[in-house]
Amino acid sequence: MRRSSLLRLAALTFALASSLLALAVSRGRTSLPPEWSPWVALDVNAPPNFLTRYKLSRVSGHAELCAAVLADAAMTYRQLPDEATGPECGLFDAVTIERTASEVGQPFSLTCRAAVSLALWEKHVVAPAAERHLASPVQRIEHFGSYACRNVYGRPDSTRSRHATAEALDVAGFVLADGRRIRVLGDWNEDSAAAEFLHEVRDGACRFFDGVLSPDHNAAHRDHLHLDRGTYRYCR
Repeated sequence: MRRSSLLRLAALTFALASSLLALAVSRGRTSLPPEWSPWVALDVNAPPNFLTRYKLSRVSGHAELCAAVLADAAMTYRQLPDEATGPECGLFDAVTIERTASEVGQPFSLTCRAAVSLALWEKHVVAPAAERHLASPVQRIEHFGSYACRNVYGRPDSTRSRHATAEALDVAGFVLADGRRIRVLGDWNEDSAAAEFLHEVRDGACRFFDGVLSPDHNAAHRDHLHLDRGTYRYCR
């Protein structure tokens, strides 16, 4: 069976199962804890499960729901007014992030849905990976910024980058509470705990972002992890 047919079959199976479950719940024949109910909003602090990706997709294009979900994240931010800044560029349903659970240095702007993905990644991937591989929590996330009204790779003949609408963040590295600095540029290809940590946080980002690019993709990403919310799924 072709992959497209399998995907359609899986979607139909999920829809049928959800409908049957909804009918059972409505008739009082069963009840679900919030984390296992597809109708309960995403909780960024709850352990992820097979419904997390579906719940994350629900915040896209639903500003009020996204704002309510983001309000529960360990993040200091301020809402930005919608603004078109150029052809196919702008800030819409976006926030400026001044701090996450970690320090971030220069504040940066992301759409609400990208900020929710960042909160999920930091809590459920970065924090446990740092403790497991490096035995120290992350104190600061180092980054190269988020919003920039430009094309992919800055090429005039390319399509607009996800950065052009604040849907992407470039993470350069991390500073740990014990003072160690973990950098994508210097540590990615080393035989070390730092490299294991970086590879794990790259792989884990693919659970919550749509596009993830690393030094394994090409030389343009040799010094950072590109994390974005978009229309295509890729993890490299």
